[in-house]
Amino acid sequence: MSTTIDQVEGVPASYPTTSPAVSAAVWQRLESYIAYRFTPRAVIWTVEGPGEWHPPLAPAVISKIEIWSDGAWSDITANAPDASPLGGYCLPGCGPYKFTASVGDGMTLPAIVAEAAQRLSAYMAVKPGTPGARSERISRFDFHSAYAL
Repeated sequence: MSTTIDQVEGVPASYPTTSPAVSAAVWQRLESYIAYRFTPRAVIWTVEGPGEWHPPLAPAVISKIEIWSDGAWSDITANAPDASPLGGYCLPGCGPYKFTASVGDGMTLPAIVAEAAQRLSAYMAVKPGTPGARSERISRFDFHSAYAL
């Protein structure tokens, strides 16, 4: 199985609009937990190893595929690897390969995602020192005194 060893994701021109309270910082935090992108942006994946590979973000439109050969990237888009049965690519060699793509389709934001953005925004807006968002504290646990032999 092929492995994604690097992912460079661009910043979108804008994030979905839900309300003025939901900032870019909220969207960046939310997107770190999901693999779907709602606004378009560029992404480059570096993939290593033979086998089946799928883009880790969706929806993805691959525009260029390259392979590292003789100390430089060579474009193999015209002779792209075969499609895999599950919608990715079957990479024939160890590579590494570089996939240049666009992710995000500008589709209507599902209600559950809009709600998650609103809730995360409210959570992140809590004033420090107020019980909740930014006031949790973890006490240092002294392992050696607790488990002294």
